[in-house]
Amino acid sequence: MPACTPTDQSILVTGGAGFIGSHLARAVTGDSTVHILDNLTTGRRKNVPSGATLHEADIRDDAAWPQSLDLIFHEAALVSVAESTENPTTSHEINVDATLSLLEQARTQETRVVLASSAAIYGHPNETPISESHSKEPTSPYGLDKLTIDHYARLYNELYDLETIALRYFNVYGPGQVAGDYSGVISVFVDQALSGEDITVYGDGQQTRDFVFIDDVVQANRNAATTDAVGEAYNIGTGESITIRKLAELIQDITDTNSDIVHTEARAGDIDHSEADISKATEHLDYEPTVSIREGLEQTIEWYRNQHAN
Repeated sequence: MPACTPTDQSILVTGGAGFIGSHLARAVTGDSTVHILDNLTTGRRKNVPSGATLHEADIRDDAAWPQSLDLIFHEAALVSVAESTENPTTSHEINVDATLSLLEQARTQETRVVLASSAAIYGHPNETPISESHSKEPTSPYGLDKLTIDHYARLYNELYDLETIALRYFNVYGPGQVAGDYSGVISVFVDQALSGEDITVYGDGQQTRDFVFIDDVVQANRNAATTDAVGEAYNIGTGESITIRKLAELIQDITDTNSDIVHTEARAGDIDHSEADISKATEHLDYEPTVSIREGLEQTIEWYRNQHAN
């Protein structure tokens, strides 16, 4: 289903030079005036689309925020679970305090806010698929931060009639996601496969995850920008899951690599199974995932091949 597109608006994308934010910024640039707020810690200047205005600043700096905005896509965050565990105060400052300041500024300007929440708020789910009403017991400061801003978004709608939507992303992947310590497992596997290294799977590989392609995440954001169903949180995944072992085999097949799949010791605290119930997003956001895991991997791997070639 085609995504709804806000037009002739002043839009801010926080974290707009990063993976998700840059895809989103490119999707709305041209139809509206687009501002990007990013300190380029993990984002890249080259990701800023032509026609968008980059404000190189930290989201904790209130003075850096553009004014007279119609819509904010809030993607900026400290996303590393490990780093949030090592530095919970910093994680809270970036993920919670800065978001609260953003909501306050949005309230004064009557600006709609679509913010990135996370499936990490659910902790270790006791059943799948996971609906929005599932118990929420995050296991890291990052997960708790996301749960906090998720609640703040709802509260600001209830108390101040601010138009807010929280999107609880599951495992997002796609072109532009650079392999590294904090990237998704797909980017790591692809990088290993294209480099001829062993593809390392933690544990027995029977863990399941719901991997959602970046284009579908952009679709969800754009639809959230125009929906009447505000003051709510929505799961954004595919409603399907795959085992990590099967994922590694699929990447092995698509890349035609000589890399072997090697199992290593299971990671402590790793959840066993995750799969989104997306029925609420389908009903209220007209959200409909369109990219299969194989199609998404093929596009992602093609992008990685081009990066390796360059």
